[in-house]
Amino acid sequence: GSKPGNPVVAGVDPKDMTHEDRTKHTLEAVNLIQEKRSGKIKGRTCADGSKQKRYLKEGESIASPTVSLEAIMTTLVIDAYEKRDVVTFDVPGAYLHADIPDDKRLFLRLRDEFVDMMCSVNPTFTKHVIVDKKTGKKILYLKVLKAIYGCIESALLWYDLFSSTLVNLGWTINKVDRCVANKIINGHQATIAWYVDDGKLSHIDPKVNDAILDDLKQHFGDLTINRGTQHTFLGMNLRITDDRLIKIQMKEQLQEAITRFGEPVSGTASTPAGSNLFRDIEATSLSEEQSETFHSVTAKLLFVGKRARPDIDTTVAYLCTRVSKSTTYDWAKLKRLISYLAGTINMERTLGASNLTELYTYIDAAYATNPDMRSQTGGVMSMGWGVLHAKSGKQKLNTKSSTEAEVVGVSDYLPYNIQMVMFLAEQGYILMRNILYQDNQSAIKMERNGRNSCTGNSRHIHIRYFFVKDRVDKKEIG
Repeated sequence: GSKPGNPVVAGVDPKDMTHEDRTKHTLEAVNLIQEKRSGKIKGRTCADGSKQKRYLKEGESIASPTVSLEAIMTTLVIDAYEKRDVVTFDVPGAYLHADIPDDKRLFLRLRDEFVDMMCSVNPTFTKHVIVDKKTGKKILYLKVLKAIYGCIESALLWYDLFSSTLVNLGWTINKVDRCVANKIINGHQATIAWYVDDGKLSHIDPKVNDAILDDLKQHFGDLTINRGTQHTFLGMNLRITDDRLIKIQMKEQLQEAITRFGEPVSGTASTPAGSNLFRDIEATSLSEEQSETFHSVTAKLLFVGKRARPDIDTTVAYLCTRVSKSTTYDWAKLKRLISYLAGTINMERTLGASNLTELYTYIDAAYATNPDMRSQTGGVMSMGWGVLHAKSGKQKLNTKSSTEAEVVGVSDYLPYNIQMVMFLAEQGYILMRNILYQDNQSAIKMERNGRNSCTGNSRHIHIRYFFVKDRVDKKEIG
């Protein structure tokens, strides 16, 4: 249908369409109905844009930026520390605000009963209805005027519109994360971080937030707004405490994973994994149905773990390497993790900062723990309270000693620290202390002194891993 004065589609006479229009430039309409966690039923008509990639020009990109999880967590910590007024909002029908470029021909094809439904909404379309000679069913072609959901370029068109609107209103886009924007108002920083049509706004003065929301409403219509100290944002249940901390919980998603697993669990496991996590033995492959369950549950826990449960990150990281070849031995490991989560389902992630000018990074490596004898790197960052960012992953090369594994581990994780420093600087927060902690004295000496601390047994370590020393020499990390 169409929005009054701002149509999304327009009627088109099929006789005016070329063969290329009907094939290359026409997308099938898809009608989706979904029950949300709130119990509401959501319906949407969108386009099946799956074939569009075949027709992209060489070098043409339709990739749209989305805010990083690190940026969300960091801005939340800043919001809590500075006791900002926080608003989360949603732009209903966001994509439909963005125009399809004038030089792009794009059509939508509706069939059968959906033709009648569309014509009942807009009777002017009736004259464009045709009947398929082979099937005898009705067909309606519509010219797409707005960035409807399902088109591969819609996300980028919406991003360009929203970000350019902010820039025109005086906001500055963060160069490290292009889905974060800032503006100084009344001597204090206002920050917007957005993920497609979901946004988070903060400023120390609620009245300033009122004015910002009014600006957005003028451009994008009514917003769905939530204010206060409790928010549901990007699947996370957020709570801002009086003592400047952020509490994050995703209990509903964890319960979904437990239910999807499908087997009773005791809830008595004291840790996410046992000492056999990285051990691999010959075992029976899972059935196709059980393998699909293994994959589905692991993927959901990866999503939850990165946002609300960093304590399961190492276990989930290993299970992710097994989804294509899962066995009964892997299933037992997943069952232990599910048992642990069942017993700790109410646990919250806590984030905060002792101040905004100090960052602490902790990196460790477990030597030759994986079945292929590669080591495992684990790293976390904190600003004083809780884990701001965490990552566990298998190293991409085999090392010949625990010291070498530690150096490789620092090299693997340090880029996350560097990007965090750059992001904070773009937000206006310059670190006075950026401290790296690890527990291997030989590795520390090599990272500080480079080749001067290498013995005959360690000269084979590739020079690229000494970019850590370069950062230490520049006093970017201590």
